[in-house]
Amino acid sequence: MKVLFIDASMGMAGDMLTAALLELQPDPEKALQALNSLYGGLVEIKAEPDSKCGLQGTHVSVFCRGREEGIEGEIRGNEAQDGREKEHPAHHSVHATLSQVRERIAALPLEEPVRRNALAVYDALAEAEARAHGIRPENIHFHEVGTLDAMADVVNVCWLMQAIAPEEILCSPVCTGFGRVHAAHGLLPVPAPATAELLKGIPCYAGSVEAELCTPTGAALLRHFVSRFENFPLLQIRKIGTGTGTRDLPAANVTRIFLAERGEERTDRVCRLSANLDDMTPEALGYAQERLLAEGALDVYTLPCGMKKNRPGTLLCCLCRPEDQERLARCLFAATETLGIRSQLMDRFVLERRTQTLETPWGPVRCKTAEGYGTRREKYEYDDLAKIAQRESITLREAEKRIDRWRKDRNNG
Repeated sequence: MKVLFIDASMGMAGDMLTAALLELQPDPEKALQALNSLYGGLVEIKAEPDSKCGLQGTHVSVFCRGREEGIEGEIRGNEAQDGREKEHPAHHSVHATLSQVRERIAALPLEEPVRRNALAVYDALAEAEARAHGIRPENIHFHEVGTLDAMADVVNVCWLMQAIAPEEILCSPVCTGFGRVHAAHGLLPVPAPATAELLKGIPCYAGSVEAELCTPTGAALLRHFVSRFENFPLLQIRKIGTGTGTRDLPAANVTRIFLAERGEERTDRVCRLSANLDDMTPEALGYAQERLLAEGALDVYTLPCGMKKNRPGTLLCCLCRPEDQERLARCLFAATETLGIRSQLMDRFVLERRTQTLETPWGPVRCKTAEGYGTRREKYEYDDLAKIAQRESITLREAEKRIDRWRKDRNNG
């Protein structure tokens, strides 16, 4: 499986993500030429070697008519025709509505998957800005993210992702930085309001650098493309792309992306919620377990334990995804008498699992397979075996043997 792992320990910005993805291309120079051809001469994308804190990488800049694009000054792209100036379809202004940005992207010669991804990223940006400012998305006037360089960053990343075609995209927890940042609306806290909206549900932290490390564009791109946020998992690294930022900071201002492969061996991160209980009946404990499983817990189990004043008690443990821990903690408080819940993040080794349905002479039987780490095992679904055993008046073991014999005879022809 081809996997991209994004290191967001110095935040995320569209230009840094573009530069890192560009380094992962088989021929970066050819990929850069392809990107420049998208804009019909309206902008020029330059990639140059750069170094931050001794770490070598690539810095990407967007230029319009020889000037580096930014929010200062309005840059217009016009074409003369019949003695009059005709507005380019990707005409730039400092303020842009969502519909104007969509028109600009629609005018670019993009493959449909790239266009869909770029539009989806801007839809997410518009919704975040709308929630932050209390207005409707269609009434948003983009400032920083409506400039031409921001649009190019989004389109470039979508194009480069399509070229790499990873099967899975992972990312580390995101460092946001801290302090204040100057924006079109004035001096805003870090993370900026739209960035904070886009980072909802994503593990993030301030870090030690006083600066805006994660931009709204960077947060929107991560939210759209990343399937899971976790620390560096078990991967076989094949290539590393490094994109550098503009500013020189106390820490290396870079984004690294690891192009890697994931074999059959997998690790997974889970959260264990646990509580000691000594004042609940077995029926109440059973009800709590049912509630937690119904809410999406991966597993729920109990252990006997000794508590204060020599009282026998029960340790109730709930395994869940890290992003579900707050919701399941609420469920655990509601379903038990506990006054406190411990939370612990844990890495676990897991086998790759899949289920197939066998059409047997006794009806469909689901067969669950788990493999990895040199191990492979199969197990028939209990409910399906129980139906056969009851109908044929045989034991579960005999039902299992019949299916095994039928599969062996079928495979032998």
